[in-house]
Amino acid sequence: MSGPEITCHELVELVTDYLEGAMERSERERLELHLADCRRCRHYLDQMRQTITVVGQLPEESVTPAAQADLLKVFRAWKSG
Repeated sequence: MSGPEITCHELVELVTDYLEGAMERSERERLELHLADCRRCRHYLDQMRQTITVVGQLPEESVTPAAQADLLKVFRAWKSG
């Protein structure tokens, strides 16, 4: 394993790739090393897994067009900021 220790902020940015299995092995190992020592990030990861499970069960038509637009607006602002 190489590279500097991963930070909590970096973990938040990488969690989707981690959950989708889209990380290189060395990066995944760095992330898992951080998780082993950081209770808050383990909690965050658990919350993300639960969110994916719940949201994955919602049919698309159950989300109103206004709610979809609001979610996209928030997501785009978060990604750009």
